[in-house]
Amino acid sequence: MSGKINPQLFSAHEQALEHEQTCPACQQPLVLRHGKRGPFLGCSGYPDCDYIKPLHQNDGHVVKHLATPCPDCGDELVLRQGRYGMFIGCLSYPSCHYIASPEKKAEATQLVCPECRKGHLVERKSRYGKAFYACDSYPTCRFAVNQKPVAGQCQQCGFGLLLEKKLASGTRLQCADRRCHAYQDEAQ
Repeated sequence: MSGKINPQLFSAHEQALEHEQTCPACQQPLVLRHGKRGPFLGCSGYPDCDYIKPLHQNDGHVVKHLATPCPDCGDELVLRQGRYGMFIGCLSYPSCHYIASPEKKAEATQLVCPECRKGHLVERKSRYGKAFYACDSYPTCRFAVNQKPVAGQCQQCGFGLLLEKKLASGTRLQCADRRCHAYQDEAQ
């Protein structure tokens, strides 16, 4: 069987979509149309009637009922599949716009920021899920490192923070200063 679409089957599907629904504004049949964002149903009475209905699969449809009340309106919370992935929202949307945001707790370390000496380093996650460590007084201080910070002082430049660097030969300590990056001797 070839990978081509049978035009007769496709036009039969289009006709089925067209005859299933009518425009709620003017009661004329809806027809399948194609725009720059994909296919949609539009009123056959266009331009007199400009009603359109999108044909999105990920338009916030309910995946699972969670049986927990909404903190805003008291209705049930549901798990929905949206354009940008799964999320928890209120069942009575659009009258209630509650969306549960994920808990984002920054795990604090006891290490003082070596640049500003006021804030502490906290573990954060990038938008790709990778861990990094940054000063908690952001945006005043923009110090950040990708490896796990360790208390200590560089043997070469005297910078007040070391990084735990994982190598093929094992774990070694490295200076956190971008200008130095010297590996430390094992005797420290």
